[in-house]
Amino acid sequence: MDLLNYDRLFNTIEELVLHHSPSGVEAEIDRLLMSRFNALGVKAWLDAAGNALALIPGKDSTRALAITAHKDEIGAIVKSIESFGRVQVRKLGGAFPWVYGEGVVDLLGDNQTISGILSFGSRHVSHESPQKAHQEEKPLRWEDAWVETKCTAQELEAAGIRPGTRVVVGKHRKRPIRIKDYIASYTLDNKASVAILLELAQNLKQPAIDTYLVASAKEEVGAIGALYFTQNQRLEALIALEICPLSTEYPIEDGDAPVLLSQDGYGIYDETLNGNIQMVAKRLGIPLQLATISGFGSDASIAMKFGHVARAACLSFPTQNTHGYEIAHLGAIANCFHLLQAYCETEFSD
Repeated sequence: MDLLNYDRLFNTIEELVLHHSPSGVEAEIDRLLMSRFNALGVKAWLDAAGNALALIPGKDSTRALAITAHKDEIGAIVKSIESFGRVQVRKLGGAFPWVYGEGVVDLLGDNQTISGILSFGSRHVSHESPQKAHQEEKPLRWEDAWVETKCTAQELEAAGIRPGTRVVVGKHRKRPIRIKDYIASYTLDNKASVAILLELAQNLKQPAIDTYLVASAKEEVGAIGALYFTQNQRLEALIALEICPLSTEYPIEDGDAPVLLSQDGYGIYDETLNGNIQMVAKRLGIPLQLATISGFGSDASIAMKFGHVARAACLSFPTQNTHGYEIAHLGAIANCFHLLQAYCETEFSD
């Protein structure tokens, strides 16, 4: 098996990161994914829920497996537009304003993208100003922040900026950096996993059973895309690709060893499916960490909880600063690809 080149993997993730895709407004990355799938000559389409799908036919076409990696990202959503171009926003998914800090954000208008400045107010103030409390006493909330655009109401209206407009970190702030064998970037959750799907689309030629590669939509707001797909497609199993938070409360080490979950905030994963994945990892000599985590859910655990699939698993890579400026080892991402490729090519009787 040829090892996945770290430079190529980094470049693919960078390209994905630089295509905005806040939950529900994912057309920019959809165009890229359809172009990449079509260039690889695989059957690909967008379904009614906004999932970007590719099908790799298997030796046994009566059975099917799906691997998901959500393509949407967290951010903010416009609540209201005030005078002098000031815009009030609220969270979209698990986003926090203090994680992004003051700086450029992009407002994805219906007609035009407008850049603005996520703002928290001046620091040279006394207790008479509300910003003083955020220096000493209170955490910063979205209700305490705003976006300065310096546009007129007419300019914002012409751009299609309205309540419901999505807001994400400015594109020039999102470009990943390489730190030795690590990649650091916003939205590795879950663009790095989508990169694994693209590698599978290129390298998985004839899996044991039909394999759907699902770049799922609107995961950060309730796994909406995956629930739609699994309700309409009969599957033997679903494997979600995800980040895994590095924290002192979890027995997970940083590095190139992927993580296989037994439980998350939505419930347990399937032990038989996990056992098969562990068997393949052992055969390949890929180190695999096991964990249960709490403040987390995936396409797989949510679909299994609602009875859409009988068996589900979540394969992930250790990540620092999750839902922030994330850092992950390129080797762990690559090992997820190698493990899944071998798993899909292995014939299981169950």
